[in-house]
Amino acid sequence: MPQLSAEFDIIFAGGGTAACVIAGRLAAADPSLTILVVEAGPHTLNNTTHTRPALFMNHMTPESKTMKFLVSNPSPFMGGKPAIVPAPQCVGGGSSLNFMMYNRVSASEYDDWETKFDNPGWGFCDLIPLLRKTETYESDVDAETHGSSGPLKVTWGGHFTNVSQDFLDVAAQYDKERGLTADTNDTTTVNRYGRFAKWIGSSGQRSDVPHHFIYNQKENKNLCILAGYYIQHGLAVGVEYIPNLAVHPNAIPSESISAYARKLVIVSGGSLGSPLILERSGIGASSVLQKHGIKQIVDLPGVGERYQDHQVTVPVCRASDESDTLDGIFRGDPDELAKWNAQWERDGTGLMASNGIDVGIKFRPTEDEVKAIGPAFQEKWKSYYVKSPDKPIYWSGIASFFFGTSLPEPKQKYYGVATFLSHPSSLGHIHITSSEDPSAPPDFTPGYLEHEEDMEIHVFAYKRGREFARRMACYRGEHPPQQPAFAKDSPAAVNEEPFPVGIDAPVIQYTQEDDEAIRNFVRQNVNTVWHALGTCAMMPRERGGVVDSRLNVYGVRGLKVADLSIAPINVSANTYSTTLVIAEKAALIIAEDLKISGV
Repeated sequence: MPQLSAEFDIIFAGGGTAACVIAGRLAAADPSLTILVVEAGPHTLNNTTHTRPALFMNHMTPESKTMKFLVSNPSPFMGGKPAIVPAPQCVGGGSSLNFMMYNRVSASEYDDWETKFDNPGWGFCDLIPLLRKTETYESDVDAETHGSSGPLKVTWGGHFTNVSQDFLDVAAQYDKERGLTADTNDTTTVNRYGRFAKWIGSSGQRSDVPHHFIYNQKENKNLCILAGYYIQHGLAVGVEYIPNLAVHPNAIPSESISAYARKLVIVSGGSLGSPLILERSGIGASSVLQKHGIKQIVDLPGVGERYQDHQVTVPVCRASDESDTLDGIFRGDPDELAKWNAQWERDGTGLMASNGIDVGIKFRPTEDEVKAIGPAFQEKWKSYYVKSPDKPIYWSGIASFFFGTSLPEPKQKYYGVATFLSHPSSLGHIHITSSEDPSAPPDFTPGYLEHEEDMEIHVFAYKRGREFARRMACYRGEHPPQQPAFAKDSPAAVNEEPFPVGIDAPVIQYTQEDDEAIRNFVRQNVNTVWHALGTCAMMPRERGGVVDSRLNVYGVRGLKVADLSIAPINVSANTYSTTLVIAEKAALIIAEDLKISGV
């Protein structure tokens, strides 16, 4: 912006997925609206590390300018170590960085938002038209519940790995009772193995939000995207922001810039950002604000509470030399990059147009499996799952690449059976540690593994996934650094023999000592799936809510929160679709408030 202060109709504090959808919809419906979107990270326009799908891991480095890494408080439930949770920091947010998994939630989960948390208009019947509105589903299945004319494209991606086919082959023989499905995302099907589509267009490019909602409106001079500036404070009258020196190294560090909103301020900094913006602005719990000398404007103890996330573990196996994996691309191997870049540039296909995650299952246990998981889980099963047959307890599938903390061996290929819990019981929090510095590390506790039922599912899922992994044709032994430290004389000991077992091989038997080894592995390796939500929950104020069902912040006029932080409870899928549907719903609500038609 050429001036240090300006006035707009609508200001967005944050320029991630939700903000870009909402701003794009409103700007397209009424180009006369003056809209400012302030984003801490850089632009993503035509940047190949964003548009070429297989380069998504490029952002997961300490040097990244498009991702910030939040280090949590050390946790005794994780062996005394902290969790490290990456958060997107660029125009488009998670849509520009995520793994592009097309994975939608079960219908009853949105119904829970409406009935259990008093949010009229947020049930599944209200939201399914908006899920369809955003997408064009180009995969070859019956698209009854999928969209056919939305701006974001969904396909199978440019390559189906032979590793993924091996997994489906095992599933068809080893778990015949569950069987296969052509559509894993019809919003009701669970317990079927199948392919998972991707937010990748037929051109082979990532189907992200900024290129389809914002950058395609470059002729609209009233839509201003200000990249590389932190929100310092935000109120219903406007925002104050300062430069992010990583993006603007020549800026004056202390230069505070103000922008004023004639109609509305929308906080959209994501689950790890929005509560911090509110707290620095005087909205939150008195105990947090007083600690940092902030005058309280609204008493909302729920701000920054109810942090929820999915928890993932990915035990790793070695794959055959003939396996299709993304390891060469991730390592930056010149030959691999040249090969797959050339194919991508030619016709948008190949591994460069893939995320390496093609298949999986939304797993729901049988009664016998419920008992096998453990007594703590049995209680949760009765209270949460029994009456909702469309809810899975975890998602499990194949990652055709190395996933872990140990260094992979040069030139070796890998795969892992990834599992994330659908509805962990864990609740955490995130709060400010500075009244003025928006880049200050927060007081952050994710709550991973604090409930026994979560650990019981992890142990069960590891054992089950291991049986699949060792039966796959591409299996060439387990990778010891990314497996539990079983005793060498145990029947469950890590097996490095480079050949798979038969489909009818007996299952591995585990001792109590082996189970503890698995638990230790989970404590040391459990990770985020970048699915943070819930820190500005949409629920009644007296129950700890931060916004009402029209996304208004309690106690403030002209201020809304619109992003994944408003989700009142976790969902059983990757959260891109849920963020999109929140944004589409928010755009309609704001259009109604401002009497804008055509959204």
